[in-house]
Amino acid sequence: MYNAKGRYILMAVFIIAAVVLLVYKQEEIAALCALFFACLLWSHFKQSSILLASKYYQKGDYNSTARILAEVPNPDRLARNRRGYYEFMQANLALKKGAYDEAERHFQIASRFPLGGKNDKAFVLIHLANLALRKKEKERVMAYLEAAKNLALTPKAQELINKIELEANNLQNI
Repeated sequence: MYNAKGRYILMAVFIIAAVVLLVYKQEEIAALCALFFACLLWSHFKQSSILLASKYYQKGDYNSTARILAEVPNPDRLARNRRGYYEFMQANLALKKGAYDEAERHFQIASRFPLGGKNDKAFVLIHLANLALRKKEKERVMAYLEAAKNLALTPKAQELINKIELEANNLQNI
């Protein structure tokens, strides 16, 4: 669970160690260092610092979360099990800034990837329904809520669905 700078330092250490070991004719240990370097490089692109960012996110340190998420070199290369969390945290950070269109885009991407469980996916759909409600798009609100109803497991999620559904029913169909 390193940030990008920590991974770069470790990669440099493994490369330097491999070179020094090759000079001293220790090919097996040099190969092991090269393997560790390859694992770190793979981890940098596929796993990145998503776990570290989620740790900051859960603590409520949103500035650190945004800083760590900005270190992700290319979100499209993230593993499927990390991409959903990346998009979910980006969407919530955008909501906190009031960038509703950006938040909606990130939530839509997050809905396509696996998250922690059905309830987490339900909350993504609830957020999407709430954003559609903000735009007064009743059909989209109802579609998101219908999908969320099938996934919602906790009373809090079901309560939010009911509240949004009541507000959506008060909207005139546009």
